[in-house]
Amino acid sequence: MTDTPADDLKPSFLSDVTVELVKHSAADSDVLWAARVSTAGEQSLDELKKDPERSKGLINYLMRDRHGSPFEHNSMTFFISAPIFVFREFMRHRVGWSYNEESGRYRELQSVFYVPGPDRKLVQEGRPGKYVFVDGTEAQQELVVRTMEDSYRQAYDAYQEMLAAGVAREVARAVLPVGLFSSMYATCNARSLMHFLGLRTQHELATVPSFPQREIEMVGEKMEAEWAKLMPLTHAAFNANGRVAP
Repeated sequence: MTDTPADDLKPSFLSDVTVELVKHSAADSDVLWAARVSTAGEQSLDELKKDPERSKGLINYLMRDRHGSPFEHNSMTFFISAPIFVFREFMRHRVGWSYNEESGRYRELQSVFYVPGPDRKLVQEGRPGKYVFVDGTEAQQELVVRTMEDSYRQAYDAYQEMLAAGVAREVARAVLPVGLFSSMYATCNARSLMHFLGLRTQHELATVPSFPQREIEMVGEKMEAEWAKLMPLTHAAFNANGRVAP
């Protein structure tokens, strides 16, 4: 095991997540040629040479009537850095998704941890299935930050102590909390992303309400912003039809 610089052992605390679009093959025209093969056969490839704006009505029709398969013929790969508890929710989305996450068996995990920012609502009111989150007090915010940071420091010190004693990384990592940041590549298509967004974001245009945990919603919002640039007509149709995946 190589020595780690002392500065890297000092925990750092973040209240945001990172989402980067690292590669893609995704455009509104992908929806059109995929849809038109049913009536035009090989001539449907002509859609690649045309302005998709002229066929936005077809995209809206497909979205409205939930003809979903044409929205699968594209690909987006995101690099995501977020707390482990966010990734555990991510893994519930399996159809149309591929994941590869950094491994605590093969690398020494970095001392970066999640602490809610001051705008994060802290208090749950109501009963399961019918509750809301409201702002916490300054005292609650101070308590959350202080206890989380203290707990993270203690856990990471224990992790480093075991590594220094020669304990395997895959054993020592057991003391680390789910607030630890991890990183992964996540690959999806527009249809699977729309299903994710329908469940993991709250939006005024959604006809089916959703109540996601704020941290995974932060990831969803950043992914949606990247997707909207690639497929603006599809994104507009998604919003216009209640943000329900086709």
